[in-house]
Amino acid sequence: MRKLTVFNSMSLDGFIASGNGDMSWAHKQDEEWNSFVTANASGEGVLVFGRKTYDMMAGYWPTPMASQNSPVVAKRMNELHKMVFSRTMEKASWQNTTLVKGDLVDNVKRLKEQAGADMVVLGSASIVAQLTDARLIDEYQIAMCPIMLGGGKSMFVGIKQNLSLKLNGSRSFQNGNVFLTYQPA
Repeated sequence: MRKLTVFNSMSLDGFIASGNGDMSWAHKQDEEWNSFVTANASGEGVLVFGRKTYDMMAGYWPTPMASQNSPVVAKRMNELHKMVFSRTMEKASWQNTTLVKGDLVDNVKRLKEQAGADMVVLGSASIVAQLTDARLIDEYQIAMCPIMLGGGKSMFVGIKQNLSLKLNGSRSFQNGNVFLTYQPA
């Protein structure tokens, strides 16, 4: 069975993006952190997005700026297979992307039962909340950043039932970030 992981940066007050969608606060240019991110991007897997996150990622990673700023990460983001879940998109233009329509939960259940690479949800708060409620997420990877936003987008807005988690690991970085991994208890 395929594993489904969530990876998101989060502010200390629980937001993955500011009110206007800004995430620049999560991208620190720090050698230790950048090495970690580069190593993380070197793994295999299928990237999973909702439409809004997909549009943002597809607007950045295939650009010369992304290749200049983060060459290894840009290369991997473009090479890896991607799935975008949307009821409204007509076509996904970023290379190696499959557009998935229909019921999110049913589709993810089906995908998890198939053979294939593990899947990683990036961003995509509404997808995270729905898949959390359906108990389909196997691991939550949170890069806790030492910043308070005072408001913004939470990846758990709308969950209908509590979910207890157990800490699987943690790593602190000199830039103040703490990388936390949790699994459902």
